[in-house]
Amino acid sequence: MATAHDIPDILSEEFTANPYAAYRAMRQDAPLIWHEGTQSYIISRYEDVRRAFKESAFTTANYDWQLEPVHGRTILQLDGREHAVRRALVAPAFRGSELQDKFLPVIERNSRELIDGFRDAGSVELVSQFATRFPINVIVDMLGLDTSDHDRFHRWYTSIIAFLGNLSQDPGIIEDGMRTREELASYMLPVIQRRREHPGGDLLSNLCQAEIDGTSMSDEEIKAFCSLLLAAGGETTDKAIASMFANLAQHPEQLAALRHDRELIPKAFVETLRYTPPVHMIMRQPGSDVTLSGGTVPAGSTVICLIGAANRDERQYSDPDTFDIFREETDTTRSFTAAADHVAFALGRHFCVGALLAETEVRVATNDLLDAMDDIRPADGAVPTEQGVFTRGPATVPLRFTPRARSTPR
Repeated sequence: MATAHDIPDILSEEFTANPYAAYRAMRQDAPLIWHEGTQSYIISRYEDVRRAFKESAFTTANYDWQLEPVHGRTILQLDGREHAVRRALVAPAFRGSELQDKFLPVIERNSRELIDGFRDAGSVELVSQFATRFPINVIVDMLGLDTSDHDRFHRWYTSIIAFLGNLSQDPGIIEDGMRTREELASYMLPVIQRRREHPGGDLLSNLCQAEIDGTSMSDEEIKAFCSLLLAAGGETTDKAIASMFANLAQHPEQLAALRHDRELIPKAFVETLRYTPPVHMIMRQPGSDVTLSGGTVPAGSTVICLIGAANRDERQYSDPDTFDIFREETDTTRSFTAAADHVAFALGRHFCVGALLAETEVRVATNDLLDAMDDIRPADGAVPTEQGVFTRGPATVPLRFTPRARSTPR
């Protein structure tokens, strides 16, 4: 196994400031690193990360300690038929006609309501005024919960994300995450029980009524899935929208092309997922010894799969450190499926069930933002600065623009 004496530690300030330089050094010189601080192996090459997501030797047993304490037991911890059935119970809401017919209006309404708050101002801080609010508001409304609780769910979402990214095991973050689990359970379980008795047309009612071959979800399973949806569904879309507009604002010729041809939106989203992915790390645990680039990982070890490094692997992508929505390697027909070439949504049996929901949200939001704003540019020459290690995105995206006349909703 290669050593990594000259590569910044993933818990260091130097790494946080610029992980991409460290990723490059890892891929070249230390594709397999033992990290003492997290008691984990780190892999960074595209092919190794792809294998960790697709091959059956790699399990999600790590989620027993990583996710369950804050969410409860989720479908990510299951395998085989148990996983397949639970996934089939929740998946219909996130694809096809149910997503387009039932939940697309919810997405469109939330996008436009947030944009109406700044569309005439000529400036916006996109993270706080739109990106971080939009997906959480959508999830709350999809579940049929009280819209007055948007702020409460946003606070819970922030707490859960901090818990999941707490690689240094800060006790304050752990305590807050445990408190959030209890608060969310106290809120959700009575609502779930009422929806079983009086179902409606919302996602929560669908989950309460879903059944396959006599199998349905318990109240605790539904609560855990809602908690997972809040985190996974919020974080990907939140940081993807912010990062995409940050990237486009720094590449005005690509922004102009996107404005002219809205069919480029999926390519811009996929390139953002590759170039600045919302989630930089996902963990796996091999059930048997596995040989990867640089050495062998023992069974039962925790493996940190560096999505942010794999998606810039020069073995897979040409000129990987350049943001390019016209990238020839991009195949948007597969980019939101388990056959995607990027690894931002993982791959294989645990591919993100909400990938198409994220794509729909980003497409709607991008169209609506472009319809509301002309001449989008960084405010006062600001250059967005990314933050985060486990998940990562710009802390702020201050933009200036020329307000556009309101048009008929597309």
